[in-house]
Amino acid sequence: MAAVAATAALAAALTACGGGGSSSGDGKSDLKAAAKKPEISVNLTGSQAKPGEPVKVTLADGTLGSVTVTDTKGGTLTGKTAPDGKSWTSERSAAPGTSYAVEVKDAKGATARATFATAAAGKVNKVSMVPGKDTTVGVGQPVSIVFDNPVRNRAEVERHLKVSTSNNTEGSWGWMQDYSGKDRVDWRPKEYWKSGTKVTLEADLNGIDSGTSGGWFVKDYKTDFTIGRNQVAKADLSTHRLKLYRDGELLKDIPMSAGTPGGDKASWRGKTVLMAKEGTINMNSETVGLGSSYNKMVDYSMRLTWSGMYAHAAPWNGPYFGSANKSSGCIGMSDADAKFVYGTVQVGDPFEITGDGAKGTQALNNGYGEWNLTYDAWKAKSALAAPAAG
Repeated sequence: MAAVAATAALAAALTACGGGGSSSGDGKSDLKAAAKKPEISVNLTGSQAKPGEPVKVTLADGTLGSVTVTDTKGGTLTGKTAPDGKSWTSERSAAPGTSYAVEVKDAKGATARATFATAAAGKVNKVSMVPGKDTTVGVGQPVSIVFDNPVRNRAEVERHLKVSTSNNTEGSWGWMQDYSGKDRVDWRPKEYWKSGTKVTLEADLNGIDSGTSGGWFVKDYKTDFTIGRNQVAKADLSTHRLKLYRDGELLKDIPMSAGTPGGDKASWRGKTVLMAKEGTINMNSETVGLGSSYNKMVDYSMRLTWSGMYAHAAPWNGPYFGSANKSSGCIGMSDADAKFVYGTVQVGDPFEITGDGAKGTQALNNGYGEWNLTYDAWKAKSALAAPAAG
């Protein structure tokens, strides 16, 4: 019995030295606790989660170290951790029809993972943007976005549109109905652009809901462009002259004949913007509601409005250049002068039309008519503009 007691005592001693107890101080139990998988919850779950909401991750115990949310296309949702370290919320919303993987590390380095997928969009909204990528345009060119479907959530959409410039140009968004009948939003500077300005538009719309009848945006858009030479064309309906300026200096003074006053054939007045250089095109009066007045091929055609006002060569009106307005609404010049203007101007150059005999001021959406508004009036068209006092 003495031997048995001694053996038992020795075994107890060996057990104590081996560190089998939780109070041994060897740290093994602490390592197990550190490696314990964190318990997390994610607000979006399953395979048909509602899109258009930020992703929120909450940790049951401890504090967050890092949170990573990625989609199957390699995109990442960035976000911020709450001050108490218990939760994290993405800065952007989850997009429709997208699968996401969530990886969480707590402050001790332990990892937890979760996945979810959002329901597909029942209807998708798309956009067309002007100017195009890597283009050079004139000092009057606005940024313009036309939407395929209606946009009811205009304020939310506008919050996700960002214009960045190389010289901190001041400007504002303004909403309107495009000449085509679609919703449109433009960004124009307070004043004409400065030559050489580099501009970037980022439309981070993926995951944004357009609102009723509009559908979801399912991608982001981006374009960048540069402001070219500082050129302005000034057409005076009263003196029948078109003067082309560069950097404020007169480049060429050209006799012209504009629209016949007193009816539908009169020209528009106002600050318009050269929309496109279309070259030689067929012009048919029936397409603009002027009956059978003309149907001919026209050279050096420069579009100023959607309604069909151009500057172009009009040799048939030669006797009236510099003396009378006898066209069907356009600004006509000799072949040589039209060739010079066509070769000199850039898309986006302002055409400022003044004088008597116009049929009115160019409408806001008939091309780019925003320069006919004061800057304060233009800013009021932003969906984020403060309500007027009173």
